[in-house]
Amino acid sequence: MTDPSRFLAAGRDADVYVVDDEWVLRRYRNGHPVRDEADFMRHVARYGYPVPAVREVDGADMVLQRLAGPTLGEAAIAGDVDAAEVGRIHADLHRRLQAIPPPSGTPGLVVVHGDLHPLNVIATPSGPVVIDWRNAEEGPPEYDVAMTAIIFAQVALDPSYEALSPLLRDALATYLADSIDPTPGLPAALHNRRNNRTLTPAELALLPGQEALIRSFL
Repeated sequence: MTDPSRFLAAGRDADVYVVDDEWVLRRYRNGHPVRDEADFMRHVARYGYPVPAVREVDGADMVLQRLAGPTLGEAAIAGDVDAAEVGRIHADLHRRLQAIPPPSGTPGLVVVHGDLHPLNVIATPSGPVVIDWRNAEEGPPEYDVAMTAIIFAQVALDPSYEALSPLLRDALATYLADSIDPTPGLPAALHNRRNNRTLTPAELALLPGQEALIRSFL
């Protein structure tokens, strides 16, 4: 595995380091293996889905294509995209993902990203690119739509996201209007969100309100 040259960014459970001008290394702090994640990324890439290229994997390390541009959340805060566009972009990304057959070929299942939200979409000059595929799996499309709606609703209701909260409430309305009905996938998505160990007690306390907000738009 190539040694990184400098720290670039940090997420809830992984750090990103510069390898060179074209590649970065993403490393999980707890040693979580990346093989399945990389396999899903390579699978959707074969169908033209916008995802960083994967160069190599080794244990908890993955060398990925280095992307240019802010996250979609950062672009929204800067005023470069509005709420309706954020909603439409996410709905379109889900539609494109739902059109890809799962690796197993099981009817009724699709590739589920499981964490598709504005901070996991990079607004590159050539279009949005989806990152952070740790939660990728095969599942029903309604589940993935529901999970994104839950995350939108969390930001809309969380006072610590002051810069994004009003925008995400409006984006959620557009997103749900432009997506398949998430209702069948909502119970499972809420259950998995409740059991997400990276969420704080304050974030978990928002879940009932998130569900109510989502259902108010359906």
